[in-house]
Amino acid sequence: MAGHGADEHPHGADRLCEAGDRVYSRAVRRGRVPRRDAEPVPCLLELALLHPDPDDMDWLVPTSPQEVMTRLLRGMHDEVSASQRRVGSAVAAVEWYAGLGRQVRPAASGAEGPAIRVLDGLARIQAAMDEATQACTTEVLTVQPGGIRREAELSEGLHRALALRGRGVRMRDLYTHVARHGQGLLNYLELMGDAVEARTLDEVIDRLILFDRRVAFIPANSDRTMALELRHPALIEYLVTVFERLWRLAIPLTAPLPDTGIEGISHREQSIAALLAEGHQDAVIAERLGISVRTCRAHIARLSETLGAASRTQLGVRIAQAGLDGPPPSAASPSLSLPDRGSRTAR
Repeated sequence: MAGHGADEHPHGADRLCEAGDRVYSRAVRRGRVPRRDAEPVPCLLELALLHPDPDDMDWLVPTSPQEVMTRLLRGMHDEVSASQRRVGSAVAAVEWYAGLGRQVRPAASGAEGPAIRVLDGLARIQAAMDEATQACTTEVLTVQPGGIRREAELSEGLHRALALRGRGVRMRDLYTHVARHGQGLLNYLELMGDAVEARTLDEVIDRLILFDRRVAFIPANSDRTMALELRHPALIEYLVTVFERLWRLAIPLTAPLPDTGIEGISHREQSIAALLAEGHQDAVIAERLGISVRTCRAHIARLSETLGAASRTQLGVRIAQAGLDGPPPSAASPSLSLPDRGSRTAR
């Protein structure tokens, strides 16, 4: 009987079935319930939420809600304690294996260290990057996603950039177009002079820093409190190839952004239109272009007004009709005219 009830009610006291909820609640309100009322919900007896009334075995009395809560909290505490013990065992095992790795590292990895190293914590990341900066002799390639660079972000790596400039190391930086509007970045580039060349794109990959095409750093989690230090030649070659292809597509920071070829549509709005046409949500578009969701929606509203669209569905049609769902036209292309807002095909 108990096994049959467990099959029908595979839950704990933390989440009662609907029938069990009704019977237990009634028992709490009335002080007891007839045993026959609990026959459809054997889970209440199995979980010790109901127990026989010692004065009358045909009735069941409830365990107090306070006692049930105490029992649940005790169970949670036991689970957490068990998890902590498992984590402790895992950490000990990792340290043991890491010790073995350190013993064989010189033979397996060579003088430059492991091919992939996890840097946990900002202090370790900064120390590793300082070490790579000191060893760098020729070139640094960076990709900086997001929008306008904050002063704190620029100041964080300024000492490394100045040290590199002092040794004649060349630097090439990729930013999003939005970064052009940050005065801090312009001041930084003016300070660095010819040592740094910067270009921008509509959107870039996640953060990447490459030193001498020998060691690279990339984020290992979303808040960038962990990083990967990469020295594997195949990985480095791949990342360099990605950077160089983006670099060829990018526009020098000293040059203006190209005209869209469509009257009344800015370059950023064309980028937003293309991403909308791909089916992306506002938050995704904002993140990829390095702008806030609020700014993104303001641009979408202007797009709708310019294209004469009364809804998102109609905006998608208008974007396609205006040729905004593909790559920007070349500089030599004639300006495209917007579809007539009153035409039947534009609706």
